[in-house]
Amino acid sequence: MTFNPVQALDWEQRSMAREIIRTDQAPQAIGTYSQAVRVGDTVYLSGQIPLLPDTMELVDGGMEVQIRRVFDNLQAVARAAGGSLGDVVKLTVFLTDLSHFPLVNQVMAEYFTEPYPARAAVGVAALPKGAKVEMDAIMVLGD
Repeated sequence: MTFNPVQALDWEQRSMAREIIRTDQAPQAIGTYSQAVRVGDTVYLSGQIPLLPDTMELVDGGMEVQIRRVFDNLQAVARAAGGSLGDVVKLTVFLTDLSHFPLVNQVMAEYFTEPYPARAAVGVAALPKGAKVEMDAIMVLGD
């Protein structure tokens, strides 16, 4: 018989409870997903586009305004989960035009401090509601 580490874990360790995170300070889910899900000390923040939480409409303004709104939305969800953007370990940025990436860097420097999270930037053809930017994140709480 071979040792299987998964079988060695007791049931409670293998089936950590999922906690659904919800806040009115960020846009409500516009589909079959949660704003965030916490499993243990890890929080998975769903993608945020530049929607205003109270109207669920895209924010008026240029690209910088949209990027700031996305960071504000992520920050609101992070706070609802008991953390902050400083707890983010992985950020994924989706842009319909990768030429806006330097602006993402500029604005991101106002929301994050070193050590910065790991990050990926992905160019996409389109985003929900005609947004030009979307970001999701993984956050680790504790310590």
